[in-house]
Amino acid sequence: MKYILVTGGVISGVGKGVIASSFGTLLKSCGLDVTSIKIDPYINIDAGTFSPYEHGEVYVLDDGAEVDLDLGNYERFLDITLHRDNNITTGKIYKLVIEKERTGEYLGKTVQVVPHITDAIQEWVERVAQTPVQGSSKPQVCIVELGGTIGDIEGMPFVEAFRQFQFRVKRENFCVAHVSLVPLPKATGEPKTKPTQSSVRELRGCGLSPDLIVCRSEKPIGLEVKEKISNFCHVGPDQVICIHDLNSIYHVPLLMEQNGVVEYLNERLQLNIDMSKRTKCLQQWRDLARRTETVRRVVTIAIVGKYTKFTDSYASVVKALQHAALAANRKLELVFIESCQLEEETLQTEPGKYHKEWQKLCESDGILVPGGFGSRGMEGKIRACQWARENRKPLLGICLGLQAAVIEFARSKLGLKDANTTEIDPNTANALVIDMPEHHTGQLGGTMRLGKRTTVFADGPSVIRQLYGNPKTVEERHRHRYEVNPKYVPRLEEQGMRFVGTDEDKTRMEIIELSGHPYFVATQYHPEYLSRPLKPSPPFLGLILASVDRLTQYIQRGCRLSPRQLSDASSDEEESVVGLAGATKSLRSLKLPSTPKNGLSNGCNGSSSTSDGEGACGGVGHTNGHE
Repeated sequence: MKYILVTGGVISGVGKGVIASSFGTLLKSCGLDVTSIKIDPYINIDAGTFSPYEHGEVYVLDDGAEVDLDLGNYERFLDITLHRDNNITTGKIYKLVIEKERTGEYLGKTVQVVPHITDAIQEWVERVAQTPVQGSSKPQVCIVELGGTIGDIEGMPFVEAFRQFQFRVKRENFCVAHVSLVPLPKATGEPKTKPTQSSVRELRGCGLSPDLIVCRSEKPIGLEVKEKISNFCHVGPDQVICIHDLNSIYHVPLLMEQNGVVEYLNERLQLNIDMSKRTKCLQQWRDLARRTETVRRVVTIAIVGKYTKFTDSYASVVKALQHAALAANRKLELVFIESCQLEEETLQTEPGKYHKEWQKLCESDGILVPGGFGSRGMEGKIRACQWARENRKPLLGICLGLQAAVIEFARSKLGLKDANTTEIDPNTANALVIDMPEHHTGQLGGTMRLGKRTTVFADGPSVIRQLYGNPKTVEERHRHRYEVNPKYVPRLEEQGMRFVGTDEDKTRMEIIELSGHPYFVATQYHPEYLSRPLKPSPPFLGLILASVDRLTQYIQRGCRLSPRQLSDASSDEEESVVGLAGATKSLRSLKLPSTPKNGLSNGCNGSSSTSDGEGACGGVGHTNGHE
């Protein structure tokens, strides 16, 4: 087994996850089986109870583990399936050691950080590195990412453990890649290497010498700076790899390959890679990176969420949208909308923000309502679902997004004005969304419905089923505490909301579709977790295609994109013809509203509502029917 330890210096969030994933991508392209481990030095047992504003989204694995979002990078880049033990935290290690001490496994000895904690870390890494992550074959290389930065007090036990580990597994089986920032202050206009020198000195002081120094920078670094880092950090010039900010993360493995990383690792770790057969190893990545640069047609998707101030809160959702957009040959343009800004309260307190956010929503090509917890912003998500339904705007709801869509439909179509979820109003008379038996009040960690579960498709035609390839069942990952109340399902279906996917017992609602709508789909599961760059998630692909008016053609062709759709050549002509035909048809069917005496219109962005009251967007002199 070969080990590559990836450490970070100067600042956190420097890009260790993408660099570690890129190491794995390069080695996997050479025919090696690769696995990954992420070490998070915090004391939490797992990431399940984190706010998205702490470390970004909580990523869920097949076995239900709630882990750091970097494991999502590993799975997407390497197309592997990781397990809960591939994420190590200080809390897990200390819990393991304390449990052993309680059962007397240390035979009365004083339990200390060295050797007991450090030994537990090394044994964990060795054990997990042998676990298959693709098929049944054992991995040959293990990429270990140490979170945080060198010098952090909470990370010191892990650094000491790997200082010992390098002798345990021998030098030819272990190497260290240190990722550091090379800042470019505007005042001087030249890159500064001193932070990297200090960071490497700190790492050496801990007993680990870097074999590769990966320099992250805003702009490309010149040869002079590279040689300076080589001289002062005691490594060869070929061991200094410069990775500047790129248009797409898919370019990172290619840039690392150009810098000779594969050749160095092959020699340093004695990997015995046949270098003569490497010409086509990364061809798929080259094609993918090229497409990110050449695609011209834009699709705009609005993400109506609760944690939009920090984009990593929706990391997997954004990646899944990017995968789907590339597959449909579209350049993705994201618009983040804070859901609470769409609510009636904001109209009263900050009307400028209210109308600005509604304008962004109305101008988008499609809408995505992602998951979340708590009452804040829920009414905004419900109103976004209402607007998408009434104005035939393509919408994909995920987890809480499905629950918001169901509540809105019950309020509008069933007349249940007090319909709600027990998460927000435990005493509501019409609980459309209820908590599940797995939910234990007061115990939040690991008590949700988590991991990969089977969804059974209902008989009859279904757009989402066709997008999946017409299977009887599909397996997707879940993370939720609440579910649709099954007693309301018959009444909802009578009004046109179809529950086309359930669990195996047919008691839990998994997928909804709206009859007679271009694309109104919501899932209780999280399809974004299984999306891959070369295998986009079907619900996301459906949203993108519907947003550019290509979904019907795609399904008619047996869920295959036509060469014309995949090519940008002559696409402008095609779009013009389709757009002109659509505009002519719209003008013929358009019912222009009468202009009020005060000269103000009551629509939003020119759209008129189909409901008796106002549309979801608000207006002059109307009530919204939600109060």
